[in-house]
Amino acid sequence: MHELAVCQGLMQQVDRVAERERASRVTSVVLEIGPLSGVEAQLLKEAFPIASAGSVAEGAELLIEQAPIVVECLQCGARSEAKANKLVCGQCGNWRTRLVSGEEMLLKSLELERRESDDAA
Repeated sequence: MHELAVCQGLMQQVDRVAERERASRVTSVVLEIGPLSGVEAQLLKEAFPIASAGSVAEGAELLIEQAPIVVECLQCGARSEAKANKLVCGQCGNWRTRLVSGEEMLLKSLELERRESDDAA
């Protein structure tokens, strides 16, 4: 299951952000995943507890938002949403398009609990 490897990479990012922000705990992780990313959201959700075990994100909620597929027409220049199996221009119907978004997986946000300051009086 390649989603476990994807989650392990995600956890490296989460750990770096949590360390930089001096977080003691991550309570939620929000991802944006495009339908053409090759990542199965349900399998990612199943792999997340395994990948986050023993980390600052253990027990965190994983929220997944679907990114739209957006194409840019090489004929008329319009940008429009498209379907995974029909990447045509929404304005003129031309099939010569460039994919603008829909294949990404982005760490959109984290909800953190911060540590108490070590030098608080």
